[in-house]
Amino acid sequence: MAHSDVSRLQNFPVSWFATVMGLAGLTIALHRAEAILGWSIHPSPALLALTVAVFATLAGLYLLKLARHPASVKAELSHPVKLNFFPTISIGLILISIALLPHYPGLSQIVWTAGTVLHFGFTLYVLSIWIHHTHFEINHMNPAWFIPIVGNILVPIAGVHHASVEISWFFFSIGLLFWLVLLTIIFNRMFFHQPLPGKLLPTLFILIAPPGVGMVSWLQLNGGEVDAFARILYYSALFLTLMLFTQASRFIKVPFALSWWAYSFPMAAITIATLLMHQSLGLAFLKWLGLVLLVVLCLLISGLVIRTAVAVRRREICVEE
Repeated sequence: MAHSDVSRLQNFPVSWFATVMGLAGLTIALHRAEAILGWSIHPSPALLALTVAVFATLAGLYLLKLARHPASVKAELSHPVKLNFFPTISIGLILISIALLPHYPGLSQIVWTAGTVLHFGFTLYVLSIWIHHTHFEINHMNPAWFIPIVGNILVPIAGVHHASVEISWFFFSIGLLFWLVLLTIIFNRMFFHQPLPGKLLPTLFILIAPPGVGMVSWLQLNGGEVDAFARILYYSALFLTLMLFTQASRFIKVPFALSWWAYSFPMAAITIATLLMHQSLGLAFLKWLGLVLLVVLCLLISGLVIRTAVAVRRREICVEE
């Protein structure tokens, strides 16, 4: 292997797995649209296959990095920002299990179990680091810190089909509790301290994910009924989406980095939540809003895939920071 290739493997970031979250989110959103809106075409199975292939490729490369450059992996595990992207691995598995559920329920259960157990381990590890750290400061705080928490809120979506509902309630409770704690700290950091660095601005979209995903999980835990709490979660996510859209001029100026993939999964979450709201309430406005969000999501991820491919070809990714 050439020296440059070795160097690129050593600098292969764990944040690559955020691409799996985006692709899996689009897969699930398309499947929901196919079912809820009665589409005659079904693109989601092909996208599911692509998502699984991307995850397998990234997992293989990261395991190779672990075998050849364990010190680099250890450095990421202690980094105040990169640490929070390790749970994207387990979240990717949980999302793939959700996408597999309508087609291969048995395989979905295996993948869900692996993802849930791994994510629980990541949650405990990350919380331990947060509690006992010696080097974190308030300026290290950013919405990427939500990532270890969001995975717990995702667990019930497939979990209610694969295990005791009490397990799903356990994970949902963890996610809900720490979402509120972290939300308070993040707004404190943004209101009273230095602005987020440009490279991390896209992570602001992660604010949408906990209430958006939480609404979907809440429906699973409550038999699909849109009650008062489901509405609070959904409209909170919708408000955050609208608020961030008003900041579009700021996001456009951010130079491309893998952090741009932070736009993708939260947009998938609010799209899926909107489609489910339409399914339950039958409001035409929600149907059209869901379609608009789905078009935006498809264009967004298409653009991200193209821009990422260009960056890989130009060797702009997997370089030393």
